[in-house]
Amino acid sequence: MSPIAPTLQAFFTERLIKQRQVSPRTIGSYLDSLKLLLGFGLRQTGKQPTALDWADLNAEFICDFLDHLENDRHNSPRTRNLRLTAIRSLFAFAALRHPEHADLIQRVLGVPAKRFDKQLINFLTASEIDALADAPDTGRWEGRRDRALLLLAVQTGLRVSELIGLDCGDVNFGDGASVRCLGKGRKRRAIPLTTPTQAVLRVWLSERGDRSDQPLFPTRTGRRPSVDAVERLVRLHAATAARTCPTIRPKQLHPHVLRHSCAMSLLDAGVDTAVIALWLGHADLRSTSIYLHADMTIKQRALDATTPTSAQPGRYQPNDKLLAFLESL
Repeated sequence: MSPIAPTLQAFFTERLIKQRQVSPRTIGSYLDSLKLLLGFGLRQTGKQPTALDWADLNAEFICDFLDHLENDRHNSPRTRNLRLTAIRSLFAFAALRHPEHADLIQRVLGVPAKRFDKQLINFLTASEIDALADAPDTGRWEGRRDRALLLLAVQTGLRVSELIGLDCGDVNFGDGASVRCLGKGRKRRAIPLTTPTQAVLRVWLSERGDRSDQPLFPTRTGRRPSVDAVERLVRLHAATAARTCPTIRPKQLHPHVLRHSCAMSLLDAGVDTAVIALWLGHADLRSTSIYLHADMTIKQRALDATTPTSAQPGRYQPNDKLLAFLESL
């Protein structure tokens, strides 16, 4: 067995799980990235993952792998950078265990992330939100579950991983009604619930059985849905909603758009960006600034508040004859 295998195992068991105590979602993301890397190594070198050595994973190889993600797998630059983050974390850990490969490891750590153009975010208007919430067939068990999930997502702005991780006991009613979640960076937060959302959740929990330690939005078998399953149900109901609301584009609608829609609703209501950052669980206020760029109503109010210039159209004509002569040359 090569030196990579025990180091890779220790990276997950010692560094990520025991020392850093990262979330299961982070572990899953790192697993996906490193499995792709080892699979690429098998195809490129013909060596099984257990036979790969650190010399096989040099900076040139890592760059080829990143190009493979973009060109062959058609991953976005953002996904490419996410995979690079996992690789860097592994090599930073390896630097402590393999000083004999210090030069190679430093070259890999020096591989830069790829810069890319940041697009304006997509979000739903109030009428589009209503159409999406009305799309599930409430005559079916899945439809009632999906309606509750969609309303909760768009009102609280929870990430899809946070929605999946909710238990029935995480919802509190009455005075100070809220939903508690374990967010990014293992940070717990509580988000208040509106009266309409409370009403839908009460009905759903009554049907669900209100078992506090069970998933709030289970599958038919009682398990938590996967991220892909939530993405599919959002697009499914978006296609239904598009029949009555043509402005909805199902192919561009994914669970994170519901999070953006929540933030834009708060911003439109005049809520301070610092409060929105707390609401969404942002660690840095700069993460919330993307909504300021997307909100045209704020920019329009700023334009309306400015005094228009009073300059008259026309071409400048000098009065002095000498200046007129010079201008005519």
